[in-house]
Amino acid sequence: MFAPKKLALAALVTSLLVPSAQAIIKTPIFLRIAEHDYAAENRAKFKGKGKYKATVELEKGTYHFRLADKEFSCGTSFGPEAAEKIKFKTPVPVSDCATDTDFSIRILFPGEYEFTLDTKADSGNAISVMRKPKKVAVVRKPPAVDCGTWDGNAVEVNVSSVFKDGELVKDFYSGQTAEVAGGKVSMQPSKESGGLLLLEPAEAKPSDFDWDNASVYFIMTDRFNNGDTSNDYPFNRKKDGKLETGTFQGGDIKGIIEKLDYIQELGMNAIWLTPIVEQIHGFIGGGEKGSFPFYGYHGYWALDFTRLDPNFGTDEDLERLVTEAHKRGIRVVIDVVMNHAGYPTLDDMQTFDINALAPNAPVPDQWTDWVPDEKKGQNWHRYNNYIRWGSSEWAEKWWGPDWVRSGMAGYTAPGGDDITMNLAGLPDFLTESEKHVGLPPILKNKPDTRAVEREGYTVVDYLVEWHTTWVRKYGIDGFRADTVKHVEAEVWTKLKDSATKALAEWKAENPDKAIDDKPFWMVGEVWHHGAYKDFYFDHGMDSLINFDYAGEMQAVKGAQCINQNEDLYATYAKDINTDPDFNLLTYISSHDTKLFFQRYENLELQKGAANGLLLMPGGVQIYYGDESGRPAGPMSDAFDSPTRSFMNWDQLKGDRAALVAHWQKVGQFRNNHVAVGAGEHKMLSEQPYAFSRVKGDDRVVVVYAGEKK
Repeated sequence: MFAPKKLALAALVTSLLVPSAQAIIKTPIFLRIAEHDYAAENRAKFKGKGKYKATVELEKGTYHFRLADKEFSCGTSFGPEAAEKIKFKTPVPVSDCATDTDFSIRILFPGEYEFTLDTKADSGNAISVMRKPKKVAVVRKPPAVDCGTWDGNAVEVNVSSVFKDGELVKDFYSGQTAEVAGGKVSMQPSKESGGLLLLEPAEAKPSDFDWDNASVYFIMTDRFNNGDTSNDYPFNRKKDGKLETGTFQGGDIKGIIEKLDYIQELGMNAIWLTPIVEQIHGFIGGGEKGSFPFYGYHGYWALDFTRLDPNFGTDEDLERLVTEAHKRGIRVVIDVVMNHAGYPTLDDMQTFDINALAPNAPVPDQWTDWVPDEKKGQNWHRYNNYIRWGSSEWAEKWWGPDWVRSGMAGYTAPGGDDITMNLAGLPDFLTESEKHVGLPPILKNKPDTRAVEREGYTVVDYLVEWHTTWVRKYGIDGFRADTVKHVEAEVWTKLKDSATKALAEWKAENPDKAIDDKPFWMVGEVWHHGAYKDFYFDHGMDSLINFDYAGEMQAVKGAQCINQNEDLYATYAKDINTDPDFNLLTYISSHDTKLFFQRYENLELQKGAANGLLLMPGGVQIYYGDESGRPAGPMSDAFDSPTRSFMNWDQLKGDRAALVAHWQKVGQFRNNHVAVGAGEHKMLSEQPYAFSRVKGDDRVVVVYAGEKK
C-alpha cells in the first residue's frame, strides 16, 4: 500500500512593493500551495508590474495557500482575514496580518492555473486565480534509460526453473522452436519483435479465461466506428461545422460489431463501452470559454437510464453485440453512473415543457437551434443568461428535489465533501436518502421511458434496477463503475449483488449464449487511486483502475525497455496474484487523462508500450487506438477533448500496420496464458532481461535482449 504523494507547488515574489496602506513585502516571499494536508514548498517567479502572475500545474483536489515572509510588520503570513474559498477570476483582498488562515480553492480539472497578485487593487493587495487554456501540444523526446545492448545474434537464457532439459519450447512471436539443453535455450528474436522472445511449451494450449488476466479493450462508442449513418443525428443533434470537439461523430454499436474480429485479433477478452443509456438531448457550452457546443456523446450525462441512446443504436443491436462478442470469447462490460444525471439543456427544457426561459429570450422556435452571435462577442455559455434558474419549474418538472441536489431553486444545495458535492456542476443523486420516492418528474412526463414507479423504492433502488435490467435482459458480463468515491460504498455492494443475481438468471435462461459460468465482474474508477487494496474491495469491486502506471514516467520507461518494469512487475505480482480478492486494471491512456501517443508521437515507443503494458501482472486496459498510435484530437479549453479523437482506421494499412501487428502478437500471447497476468513472477536474468510467470500448469518465459547495437 502506497502513501499519498506530496505535491510541491509555490511561487516566489521578488522586490514587490505594495500601497502605503499595506505592509511592504520584502524578499524572499513565496506563495505556498498545499494539497489537502500534505504541504510542501517550491519556488517559481511571479512576472509583471502591478499585477504579478505565476503559473502552477495542479491536479484535481482541494488546495490551501497563503503568502509567507520573514519580515512582515505583523506576523509571518500574508493571507485572508478569515479562511476563505477562492472563486475563479474573482479578486480577494489579502491581509498582511493573517497568521493562521488560508485561502482555499477546489480544482476539478487538472491543468495549469494562473495566480495573480494585484498590488494596485482599490482595496489594497488582492489575489485571484484562473485556469489557463491548453496550448498546442509539444512533442517531446522520451527520457534516456538503460536497456542493455544486443548484438543482433541469437539470445541464450537459463530457463531451467521453468522448462526441463529435452523439452521443446516455442517463441510465440516468431513461431520458431528450440530444445532446452543444459537448462538453457537459445533463439534468434525476430526482426519485427525488437528483441523480444515470448517462450511457451511447444504444445501449449490456451488457458481458460480468468478475470485476473483480463485484457479489456476500452471503447468510446461514438468515436470508434460508424456502422449505421442513419442514426447519426437524432433529437435534432447536429454538427457545429468547425472542429466537432463536442458533437456526436457517428460511432455506434453496429460499428463495434463490425470490428469484433479486429478486437479478437488483438487478444482482447473483454470490451468496455462508455455508458450506452439515453443522454441529454441538447448541448451545454463546452470548455471554460464556451468555445464549442458540448453534447453527451461520451455517455456520462444520462437522461433516461432505461433507454438506449439512439445515437448508439437499438436494443437489437445491443443483443447482437453481446451474442457476437461471446462467440469470439469476448465479454461485454458497460460503464454505469450512479452518482449523477446529465445537465439541463435548452432542448430538454422544450421537450419536457420546462417553462423557465426568461421573457423575450432570443431563442429560435426549435430551442436547440440556438447558436451564439459571435459578432456580439457571445459564446456557447451565453444561453444560460436566458434561463431563469430560480424558477419553480425546475423542482416541478425536472428531476425534482427528492432525487438530486442542485444549486437551483427548490433543491438541496450541494455539500463540500466527495459524497454531497455536485461533481463538475452535475445534478447529484441523493444516494444517501432513505426516503421512498416515485419516479422523477422528467421521466413521468417521458412517454417512451421504461421506468416504472415502484412502491417503497428509494433513489438507489431505482438506479440499481435500471442498471441491472441491462444485465438481466442482455447478459452484460460486467460493469465499470464511474466516480466510485462520490457514492456511498454500500451502494456499490447493492449494485454488485443485484447484478450478480441478474447475470446468473440470464445465463440460466440462455445457456447457449452464455460465454462461461463466471460471476458478474465489477471494476471501479476511484480518481487517482494507486496500486493498493482498500475497503472498496469489500464493497462490490473485483478490481480498481490503477492510475499509478500511467500517471508517472514508469509507463514511458517500460515502453523503452521492459527491464525498467522489473521492480514493479515483481511487486504487482506479489501483491495481486497472492490475494484472490485483489486485482487492478492498469492502463497507459484514457478518456479522462491523456493519450500515451500524444506526448511523444513516436511509433517505436508506442510499439514498446505494448510490451510494458500487456506483460503486466493483473488486468490491463487498452484504450482504443493505443495499438495504432491514434493521434490526439484538436486542442481546446476542455482538457480531455484531445483524448477522444475518432479511431484512425485509415492509417492501419499504412505506417501503423507493423505497430498493430506487434500489439496483436503480444496481446494474443497474454490471452493464451493466464500466467501472464495471474502467475508468480520470477526474474531469471538481468542481461538479457528474462522473467518467468507460472500459474499451475501454465508456464511462460519472456526475454528482452535489449537495444540492438
